[in-house]
Amino acid sequence: MAIPPHIVEDCMGLLKLFSDGTVFRSNIQFQEQPSSTQQHNNLVLFKDYIFHKKFDLHLRLYKPKLDNDDNGAESKEKLPVLMFLHGGGFCFGSHAWPHIHACCARLAVDLRAVVVAPDYRLAPEHRLPAAVDDCVEAVQWLKRQGHGGDSWVTRRVDFERVFVFGDSSGGNIAHHLAVQLGSGSREMDPVRVRGYVLMGPFFGGVVRTKSEVGPPEQMLTLDLLDRFWRLSIPVGENRDHPLVNPFGPNSQNLAEVKLDPILVIVGGNELLKDRAKDYATRLKELGKNIEYVEFKDKEHGFLTHDSSSQVVQDLLQIVKQFMLQNSS
Repeated sequence: MAIPPHIVEDCMGLLKLFSDGTVFRSNIQFQEQPSSTQQHNNLVLFKDYIFHKKFDLHLRLYKPKLDNDDNGAESKEKLPVLMFLHGGGFCFGSHAWPHIHACCARLAVDLRAVVVAPDYRLAPEHRLPAAVDDCVEAVQWLKRQGHGGDSWVTRRVDFERVFVFGDSSGGNIAHHLAVQLGSGSREMDPVRVRGYVLMGPFFGGVVRTKSEVGPPEQMLTLDLLDRFWRLSIPVGENRDHPLVNPFGPNSQNLAEVKLDPILVIVGGNELLKDRAKDYATRLKELGKNIEYVEFKDKEHGFLTHDSSSQVVQDLLQIVKQFMLQNSS
């Protein structure tokens, strides 16, 4: 008699991997405060595009509503681009989720930028490097727009001022984009990536850090982090895989890689804090242009889960300054 499939991994009941390889996904989505969502929705225009036909992947592009000029015509001001890569442990997330949508709307308004928010294939159905590959394709889509794309995009975009902002697993992806594209992102002309923002980047390693074995966060535990890695890294690999640990034994020697400026932001109470701090410290020792900012007492995901807060306003001021410093 055949043994029925049993659960081998369970992420909070929202995602279950069975022994026969099948996956159950709940359609539950994190929510954002309605008042915050409505406030910024009124100040942006947004439109969805397919950027990867093979995998039916979409992105959402946000434009802040600008004041008309003195003659009443729509402003022709060119805005920088912020490509926002969502988090979710490589297993969850979409630009369509309310709290991510609200965050992107606020980024567009407060940073006065065109925000491009791509989805990417999720694990365990699509393990790494699928997510990284998809985000490279999203940059390729932006490149194609710069060569005669949709005027709804091109008439407001300054392709010479592109920044990549990755949150959690998106921060991990942003690091790998920085390495793959290299300084100047010359193969993406006319797209010129000027810098990368890594927000609570989801890095790992076999050897535990002090913050990882410290008190758990309200929404994040070490057990959950490990489960995300088991679901997302290539089968048979461990947490020192190059896509997990930028300084693992088999990772690329970053001393030999020319990188555009990087800003690392982390909450002081994050389990991932020590990895983010070590990442920034080691890149600084290699002579890279990198900044590290720590927000006292904040936990992982405070940008997207409370995007209307004062602390996020302070965070966005730091990001805005980073963008201004690296726009030329």
